[in-house]
Amino acid sequence: MKMQGSKQLIRVAVLAALAGYSHNSFAEQTAEQQATMEEITVKGFRQSLLKNRDVKRDALIAQDSIVAEDIADFPDLNLAESLQRVPGVTITREGGEGRQISLRGLGPDFTRVELNGLDVLATSGSSMDSRGQSNRSRGFDFNVFASELFSQIDVKKAFSASMEEGGIGGTVALRPAKPFDYEGFQAAVSAQAGSNSMADSTSPRFAALVSNRWDNFGALFSVAYSQRDTVEQGTNTYRWRPKDASGSDISKLDQATQDKINNKELRFARGNRYSVWENDQERLGLTAAFQYNATDSLSFDLDILYAELNNNKDEHHIATRGSSSTALGGTTTAGGQTVGGAVINQLQYNQNGEVVYADIGNATLATESRKQQMDTSFSQISLLTEWQITDSTVAKLLLGHSENEFVIPVSDKVYYEGFGGITSDYTKDRFYAEHSYDFDIASIDSWKMHEFDLDESVQNTQFDSIKLSFESFLTDSAELKYGVLHKKFVSDGYNYKVKDALKGQFQSGEISNVLDPSYFEVFTAHDKADWAAGDVAKTLAFYNVNADLTADDLDINSVYDLSETTSAAWVEYQWRNEVLSGNFGVRYVETEVESAGYIQQEGDSQPNLTSVPQEYTDVLPALNLVWHVTQDMQLRASASKNLTRPALADLAIAGKVNTEVNELRSGNPRLSPFESTNYETALEWYFTDSGFMSAGVFYKDIKNFVISKAIEMPYGQTGFSTDLLAQGQSADTLYTYYTKVNGEDTSIQGLELGGQFDFSFLPAPFDNLGVIANYTFADGEMDYYDAGELFATKAFPGLSEHSANATLYYETETWGARISTAYRSEYITHIETPGNSDQDETGFHGTTYVDFSAFYQLNDTTKFTFEAINLTNQREEQYSDSDDRLYNTTEFGSTFYLGVNFKF
Repeated sequence: MKMQGSKQLIRVAVLAALAGYSHNSFAEQTAEQQATMEEITVKGFRQSLLKNRDVKRDALIAQDSIVAEDIADFPDLNLAESLQRVPGVTITREGGEGRQISLRGLGPDFTRVELNGLDVLATSGSSMDSRGQSNRSRGFDFNVFASELFSQIDVKKAFSASMEEGGIGGTVALRPAKPFDYEGFQAAVSAQAGSNSMADSTSPRFAALVSNRWDNFGALFSVAYSQRDTVEQGTNTYRWRPKDASGSDISKLDQATQDKINNKELRFARGNRYSVWENDQERLGLTAAFQYNATDSLSFDLDILYAELNNNKDEHHIATRGSSSTALGGTTTAGGQTVGGAVINQLQYNQNGEVVYADIGNATLATESRKQQMDTSFSQISLLTEWQITDSTVAKLLLGHSENEFVIPVSDKVYYEGFGGITSDYTKDRFYAEHSYDFDIASIDSWKMHEFDLDESVQNTQFDSIKLSFESFLTDSAELKYGVLHKKFVSDGYNYKVKDALKGQFQSGEISNVLDPSYFEVFTAHDKADWAAGDVAKTLAFYNVNADLTADDLDINSVYDLSETTSAAWVEYQWRNEVLSGNFGVRYVETEVESAGYIQQEGDSQPNLTSVPQEYTDVLPALNLVWHVTQDMQLRASASKNLTRPALADLAIAGKVNTEVNELRSGNPRLSPFESTNYETALEWYFTDSGFMSAGVFYKDIKNFVISKAIEMPYGQTGFSTDLLAQGQSADTLYTYYTKVNGEDTSIQGLELGGQFDFSFLPAPFDNLGVIANYTFADGEMDYYDAGELFATKAFPGLSEHSANATLYYETETWGARISTAYRSEYITHIETPGNSDQDETGFHGTTYVDFSAFYQLNDTTKFTFEAINLTNQREEQYSDSDDRLYNTTEFGSTFYLGVNFKF
């Protein structure tokens, strides 16, 4: 099919089949859409770009879209990897693949995600504490889903009254394929085999889709499965700390250096670790979709999606465990004997007082081995009923239930301890230290048993929604949208933890700490060193340690239970014409919050279950305009108000009350939501059948940011039960309440530039070239408070000031290739309160990722593919403090996939 002359036909098909328009609203339009789909077969990356462009052009709000290249064939191997191509979107990675997104400088908590038109939340976790051990936020983990399950993603950057609130940054709408997207029987199968440059095994991927239509009924089924082995390795610290000698022998150093150490003028790296994370990951996704036109005016859509993400992780570290985890000090009791006592042979430090080279003898060292299992299961079922009540009014009833369970049933650590010399050198590469040892760290004789740490946790989230909406068509070009929504969100979980198990018995000599060869092994996966490691399961069994924790082991403060019930109503007027199109409306929202958890009373071993309610209302107006300046140029403008509800951890009740000094410490269930007033405008020029350029600016004025504060108030105003008070105290008793409060306002503003160019005007063979490129600048700062006092003004967490993407592609009917690059500048992840001697902030350095893909179309049914991810083996560098010290550096290698697609 030639592209010339088909642009309008493709646009109609895209709007009908992909943009969410009813398949039985407007009878004449439906017939035209079906005839159009019979004429057009859309395939290939170039046609996918055309569809993306036309969805963007015809939307009444600012949005970008990504449409599948073909049946069960999404442009990237991962949803987050695809989303990073959208202007304003940046991503974080876990094990080398995209996990969460930030949109226009706002972190994952501020991006709302919907699936089949309903709010959803999918969560997973990380082995690294520095990345967040488990996701207890509102941030969506996109690595839970296989990309092959979806036919389209819409990134809605503006807000309209008919949209659900919650995404100050924006809304990401995920759409699986539907049977009425296709004409008649369709089937596709794809299979790939992958290999990673740092892993030894082969990683398979498989996906299949089958769809059919029988007159007024359609059914579609899809499945996607992948198994992936990854190795992520590097070096890290537990941050850096000013330290004195801490009992170390420093007599070999010059007097000036000794004085600096004794005065705590030098910072020493804590941990000094080599680390490796190995992961065996399995991902499964299943969808089923049924569409039935019962009559000309009544239809039903039933959608079911199930996803699993299972991670079996092994990690190994070798680290210093002396005073404050540095190589200093280190005297300890092992097997009833006092050993250790570091000797500092040589030091070098830089102008910031950071010890960047240290030769230290008789230091305390440890190896750490952890076996961890992380499992996510997600399911959603939704039913959409459409009834054309009259010629001009359509009613839609959408019912949905989704739930996500994220469990860590196993997280067990084994520690060995040893003593010897270590030399740590940060001078050659500030963010990749080299460590060497003066003893055989791979020998069983160099180590003794030290302790166990055991951990288990469960997190559950659930949405139940019912939405009744109406569309009344006032004229051929105008309609009124209105409706009501009732939704309940529940988040609960718990954590079991046992720390330092058997440590005392090993130190006292009650239990022998001599290693046994039956559970000992030499770990060889790190390319810098080989060292002793424990087989965790065998070690636990040898010492008869029961790692299946029970309620008796429960750290009761970690229990939480939160529910949010939302009721909303909206009305929106929408119109289209040749000069000015748009919509304006208002949304009214009521939210009821109930937070329950445990408050520990000082001196009482039995915590108290406490529940606190909260409710608030919001009125959210929105206006979106599109001025069609010429046939090929349009100017967008929008103004709206939106909200994002507070972080789940900030709402959770978990803390202590001390009736002796009248102090209460806990989260705050009475927090108000973040509120934003949003403005944006953009000029878009669609100058060829496939090309466009756009330039836009945005501004968000955000209120009610959450800060830490100590508040003196009558106890009754905290909202907690007076049953927690001591005898003689009452609701009028003054208490100091250490908690989270709303109080900080900020703004984020930025610029987005984008373009898509098809070089069809060039002479052959260059006429098959094309390029996509975008750049985003975002700027925003916050004032940070501690106990009500301003202590810092820094960039907004998660905000990269600069981000850019570019893809150069070449495509013919039989073969094609493309190379893509994605850049994001450095960003802050966390701000520390005053008094933290290690650091004032943490964050990540900027990254540039380069990917490549190619295909060869053998015939109408068979296509061969090749994918290469992270060609440059980009390092992820996490820094500590604004002085930019090493926190954690990892690399995960390049990944390659060979595959074949069949379409029937």
